[in-house]
Amino acid sequence: MAITIDDSMSARISPDCPDDTKQLLYHAWAHDTSDLKRLLDVPGKASARDPTTGETPLHAAIRACGPAPRQSDDTDAADAEADDSVTQEAAETVHELFLSGAIWNDVDSNDETPGCVAWRLGRKDLYRLCLEAGVRAELLFGLFDGYEELSSGSSAEENEDDVEIINVEDAAPAEGENGVAVGGKEEGETEHDNNNNNNNNNPNKAPAATPPAETQDVNSEQYLASHLTYDPTKLVDDQGNGVMMVWETSIMRRSVDTLLRKTSSSPEINSAAATPTPTPTPTPTPLAEGKRILNIGFGMGIVDRMFAATTPARHHIIEAHPAVLAHIDAGNTAFGPAWEASGPEDGAYKVHRGRWQDVVPRLLQAGELYDAIYFDTFGEDYAQLKLFFSDYVPALLDHDGRFGFFNGLGADRRICYDVYTKVVEMHMVDVGLDVEWEEIHVDLQGLEEAGKGEWEGVRRRYWTLDKYRLPICTFMGGDIC
Repeated sequence: MAITIDDSMSARISPDCPDDTKQLLYHAWAHDTSDLKRLLDVPGKASARDPTTGETPLHAAIRACGPAPRQSDDTDAADAEADDSVTQEAAETVHELFLSGAIWNDVDSNDETPGCVAWRLGRKDLYRLCLEAGVRAELLFGLFDGYEELSSGSSAEENEDDVEIINVEDAAPAEGENGVAVGGKEEGETEHDNNNNNNNNNPNKAPAATPPAETQDVNSEQYLASHLTYDPTKLVDDQGNGVMMVWETSIMRRSVDTLLRKTSSSPEINSAAATPTPTPTPTPTPLAEGKRILNIGFGMGIVDRMFAATTPARHHIIEAHPAVLAHIDAGNTAFGPAWEASGPEDGAYKVHRGRWQDVVPRLLQAGELYDAIYFDTFGEDYAQLKLFFSDYVPALLDHDGRFGFFNGLGADRRICYDVYTKVVEMHMVDVGLDVEWEEIHVDLQGLEEAGKGEWEGVRRRYWTLDKYRLPICTFMGGDIC
């Protein structure tokens, strides 16, 4: 069912909003930047919010533009010029708000950040400003060893193609209103909750209601102490968090295919066979066999079954959760003692028991080197992923190897997903790694609504996007073809 959002001023600035906040919102809505600057004289003012609607000056400045006009051959030049003028005025106001400390990912009562509003309204220039602000904020948090957890703080999601907009023109009750007609959504822990965004780490965050219990995050210590439940379609902890789910299989299939895809440097392949076929259903490229593989995070064993099918020379798995290890020991997977004994040499096939932070240094000390590394843990934030690819991947990955991870970073909100795409790129460059993104379609059938379909029995819908950005990470100058 379509979500109806009323973007009118009267709907977004409530009667019980404090007068000082009303003035900020009215001036932001009017794109009256000069007068607005005079009101932003106290820290935190730029993120003041309507207590009923959660509207901030950033939301107001973007929302006031209304939906972007559809471009066509019949578009009136005067109308297009007028809209460009409105966008420019809004951009100046948004820029000033960010300079004054506005929070780029504050969420309103519609579960929308300012960037979400810009995307829904088709305001690409304003969306880009929010994206750039988000990247700056996350890089700054990183310098202080604290990344914001990017995701929504509620169970509602963005469904840009399923939103009905009410277009309303409101008379401006504030001085400076310009008379513009107003048009009225992963993430975390990497497997897959390093995306959540409660903004609790931000000292400039305006007061907001505590997120409901069902949206509280789980950290690594809590996760490792939790009880896990396996069923044919998912692995969940005792709070109902989805640790791993079968719907991710196609993503993992593509990840393995990418990590082990034969290249021109592989002795048993010709370059023509490695060229993707430009058809809707290309012939799969043969995968390289006999590779050295490291996977961090066993979960349901989905990706490890795919890796094992290529007859690797070495296949090491790191798993920390006692319940997962017990599941393996009980003979419920193909990765028990018999599998370990089947390796081409002693220790070639092995499940390393413990946290990767403890196991990986031992692998380094033993001189292990891998052709493909995959990272998919649960209960850890982006800082842990960054630690892994910054401090360990350069020493573990062979010169022409490939590194990948489950990219659930901010995946329950487009703006957060886009922010972390940029952040990852910048941090990869810092350690001499290239990352390219292969964008693949995600079939959302059965994933559309929290608590239903694939999400039945799962506390939080951690994925809402119809596109997955698959990371392909190599050393700079390496071959990713």
